This record gives sequence, C-alpha cells and structure tokens, in this order.
Amino acid sequence: MTPPLILASTSRYRRELLNRLGIAFTVEAPAVAENHLVGEPPQSRALRLAAAKADAVADRHPDAVVIGSDQVAATAMGVLDKPGTASRAREQLSRLSGHSAQFLTAVSIRCQKAGINLDHIETVAVHVRPLSAAEIDRYVAREQALDCAGSFRSEALGITLFSAVESRDPTALIGLPLIWVADALRKAGYALP
Repeated sequence: MTPPLILASTSRYRRELLNRLGIAFTVEAPAVAENHLVGEPPQSRALRLAAAKADAVADRHPDAVVIGSDQVAATAMGVLDKPGTASRAREQLSRLSGHSAQFLTAVSIRCQKAGINLDHIETVAVHVRPLSAAEIDRYVAREQALDCAGSFRSEALGITLFSAVESRDPTALIGLPLIWVADALRKAGYALP
C-alpha cells in the first residue's frame, strides 16, 4: 500500500499539473516564507525553497510522501518575481521584450518514514520575441498573469509572447516537472500508469 501523497503548495497550477498523473493526493500550505537571501543565485533559491516547503509539511506528516516545489525566473537583469499588479507586469514584459529568461523549477520529495529525500531542478529557457507596447497592454488586459513569475502563463495566451522555448520537460515551465516527478513517484511505489 502506497503512503498518502501531499502536495506542499497553494499553487493552483501545480495542483492542476499533479492531477494529470491520476494519483489521489491532498494539498497542504507549507507556511514557508519565500524570502530572498542577498547574493543567493536563482538556482540555489529555487532548491532552498522547494526543500523548505517539502520539509515543513513532511515534519507534520512523517508517513506521507510530500512534494514541495518552487520556481524562480531569472534574466541577465536579475530575478523576476510575480508581478502582483498590471503595471508591474507591463514593466516586466517591456524589460523582457527581445530577451531571454530562464525558469528554474525545483522539486523536493520527502518521506521521513521511508527515508525518501530527493531534489531536482529543471531549467527552461524562454526567448521572448520583440513586443510592442500595444501587444503588452493587450496581453496584460486579457491574461491577468499577475501570479506568474515573469508575467507569463505559457499554457495560455503567454505562449504568443515567445519566439522559442527550450526544455526537456514542458510542464516545468508551468511549475512542476512531471517527467521527473512521475519517475520519482514510481520509485516510491506509486503505479504510473
């Protein structure tokens, strides 16, 4: 019998992705502060936060398999956080116009009882085509991707902003690299498919 599976996330995007695997799971908020550490590289930040989320929930449920994840969007200009407002989304997209960004999606899987302690990071390179102010305004008005790092939702209208996406796992850009997650869950005893 497989242990209970818990997604340590409040992200609706991660919940929708994990649902694709057809495994019963519950969702629990990890209650982890997603703070920046001065000088911390984006990859380290993503891994640190994914592990902190998984560990926080695993501490409360030592018999469960817990998935924690975090995504950091980074460019040569720095880290791109969730914009939160339409004006910040327009500002981010203006800066990204004609440039590239890396989306670093980290996943940590924990089960204290079974001794599972896995970490992974998947990198997706996104190349943003040159965007006019009118295109940015239309996109921000229609998509409302204010809760998405970099202001784009690639599974929806955000795909129109790219000239190319380079990835080993397209689900990583949405927020959870399912190819790796499925493999890790198989190793933990879950039947997929």
